[in-house]
Amino acid sequence: MSDTKSATTHAFQAEVKQVLDIVAHSIYKDKDIFLRELVSNASDALEKLRYTQLTEKAVFEPERELAVEVSTDEAAGTLTIADSGVGMTREELVENLGTIAHSGTKAFLQKLKENGGANENLIGQFGVGFFSVFMVADEVKFYTRTWREEGESLCWTSDGNGAYTIEDAGEALPRGSRLVVRLKEEFKDFAKKDKVKDVLERYSKYIAFPLNLDGEKLNTMQAFWLKSKSEVSEQEYKDFYKFQCHAWDEPQDWLHFSADAPLAINTILFFPTHNPETLGFGRATPEVSLYCRKVLIDAEPKNLLPEWLRFMKGVVDSADIPLNISRETLQDSTLIQKLNRVLTKRVIKHLEERAKKKPEDYAKFWRDFGNYLREGIATDYDNRAALAPLFRCESSILDAGTLTSLPEYVERMKDSQKEIYYLVGANREAIESGPYLEAFKSRGVEVLFLYDGADDYVMNQLGSFKEKSIVSADSADIELADAPQTGTGEPLSEDAMKSLCAWFAETLGKEKVAECSAGKRLVDSPAVALNPDKFMTASMRRMMRLMTKDAGTADKPVAVKVELNPRHPLVHKLDALRGSNPELAKLVAEQVLDNTLIAAGLLDNPRGMTQRIYELLGKLA
Repeated sequence: MSDTKSATTHAFQAEVKQVLDIVAHSIYKDKDIFLRELVSNASDALEKLRYTQLTEKAVFEPERELAVEVSTDEAAGTLTIADSGVGMTREELVENLGTIAHSGTKAFLQKLKENGGANENLIGQFGVGFFSVFMVADEVKFYTRTWREEGESLCWTSDGNGAYTIEDAGEALPRGSRLVVRLKEEFKDFAKKDKVKDVLERYSKYIAFPLNLDGEKLNTMQAFWLKSKSEVSEQEYKDFYKFQCHAWDEPQDWLHFSADAPLAINTILFFPTHNPETLGFGRATPEVSLYCRKVLIDAEPKNLLPEWLRFMKGVVDSADIPLNISRETLQDSTLIQKLNRVLTKRVIKHLEERAKKKPEDYAKFWRDFGNYLREGIATDYDNRAALAPLFRCESSILDAGTLTSLPEYVERMKDSQKEIYYLVGANREAIESGPYLEAFKSRGVEVLFLYDGADDYVMNQLGSFKEKSIVSADSADIELADAPQTGTGEPLSEDAMKSLCAWFAETLGKEKVAECSAGKRLVDSPAVALNPDKFMTASMRRMMRLMTKDAGTADKPVAVKVELNPRHPLVHKLDALRGSNPELAKLVAEQVLDNTLIAAGLLDNPRGMTQRIYELLGKLA
């Protein structure tokens, strides 16, 4: 160490030199992060001063405003960050910026060694973020004056190459610190106001103290997520939503909460009014930003929320997230996984409460955003059981347009009923006019009506609810109690039906008809095709065909189980016709089968049916 008047020159300790080399060459991919670090340090200094004012009687310049001042000088190629915080003494400059005792470098380097050189996420964990300035600086001058009444005005200077100098500032400094960065040629953009403004508004717009750039205040919006719900008005929530999320609509609802365990979390999550995926904007992207103590970590963090919650917007702030964790490391961080679990459970709980307290509002939310919850039930195994009660659909026993839930269905089930039944169709009319509902309707058994193409897959993935199996009502292996006799006319005899069914199956071939029998579930329809594969319903088969783009499957017949109604006049006439006119009987049987396949959604190629209808018309004309 050399001493000339009040100037002292010090060599950085060996470990600090290593940190400087790491920072200057490889610590960050985004060089503008250094500005976030310096502003964060300035904010910390102000916070310390605020605490000091509470504990100390005598503070230098007690009336001075607490603020961060940033200024640019494009002509000089410099950037200045100043604060009115605690400042430093000569000893503190040595301890905090030059030695291993307070800078955290030893712990940093030890962790770096353990990680095998993967260092991008470490620097902020050990308090050495100040050194990030040397990524962009040729020289750094740090002017400072302590909060103590008896204090020096000092200047700390270094080019980051192994040594630093501490000397009198040559002027009477106000309390706090002023960092003057002489920028490297390739980073002179940071001496331009527009560039600096962009960085500050992205990362530091919510710090607790005024942040001014060349006299312009940048942080005009408060960090409402750190306030209690009672302190934020409805209009402030709406204004914050538009400001933070760059939204053009208003939120329909929001979730504002804080928690201390298992992680320290403060968050506001918004439910937008409009679903972007139904407005033609393509797949929605996550718009929930991650902060650490009001400093932005990542504007679009992956895995913070499950994929099915990608429509949500807002802010999550956790003091447990290391300030400088890299985006790459963030995605796989156990902290992020914990945040994901906590946030997802809170969102589900919020939706449950909304559905209970405001059922009409929730019904509208389901109609607009139900596709996301369907996706969650189908793909999120961990949360599937919790999401199932949020599913909504119409029912055979409720008025058109009235939605119900799985818990409500189970409450209405008969004591003898062991399964939850559903039917998928284009709309209510299509389901009610089909042959599958009549068996359940005649027995007073409720059936859920599903209209979305993905509902079949969702129900299949869900499998059961409250120990009740969920079954498509067109499945072949459903056992129903005997229905009360309805309609007129005598049924064909048991022997006649056995003979007719055997002829029907043999005539049409086993590649089309796997089995034919007298129907117990039919009331008004002459016949019905039952799906023999309960794991591959008609709508799921269509979905799989579209996914595989296998056009050839359209020409491959599906072998179904067919039930014939022994009371129906058409079945009586078909039985008589197969004896008097076998050729015409075969055409009628083929037409009956195709009609049942249409009702089942299993007729992929109608060309043969169209030609047959013309042939039948020709014979009957």
